[in-house]
This record gives sequence, structure tokens and C-alpha cells, in this order.
Amino acid sequence: MFRRKVQPLDDLLNQFLRQEGLESPLLQKRIIAAWDTVTGETITRYTQEKFIKNQTLFVKIINPALRSNLCMMQSDLVKKLNAAVGSMVITEIKIY
Repeated sequence: MFRRKVQPLDDLLNQFLRQEGLESPLLQKRIIAAWDTVTGETITRYTQEKFIKNQTLFVKIINPALRSNLCMMQSDLVKKLNAAVGSMVITEIKIY
């Protein structure tokens, strides 16, 4: 009998994504999607734009009071968003 190298499917998919350069864009997409879950319904209502550039998440908030509150919570939000994705994707958040 011969032996086969058996690997879990998720390991193979992660390896393929890493080789093709698709892992980072996928994680960035997951961070943007996790914003609504992590921040909640109220903040989502006042959020207009979200994008990532150079490991920085840029978020446009249309309520000035909410914007100032979120600015004070930036480090907590970075930790929660990265934890939601399971990887260190962003290092800071710029709220404008």
C-alpha cells in the first residue's frame, strides 16, 4: 500500500490564497464587513464609506458627536476588528 499526504481542506485553501496573493484582499474585505457587526446597528446607520489603505481603515461618519466618540475608541476598535477576522489586518483607524 502507498501513503497519501492527507491535509485538511482549509489548510490547502489558505495555502492557495497565500500563493496567489489573494489572502490580504480577502482579509481586508472581511474587516470591512465586520465593521457593522463589531460597532452595532446605531453606528452602522451613520457610516457612509469604508476602505483600507496601507493597513489603515478609513471610515466616514456623518454624525460629529459619534465621530468624536469613535476617535477615542480607535485602539479598542482595531483590536476588536482584527479579532473578528482572526488576523492582524489593520494597525489604525482614521475616522473622518
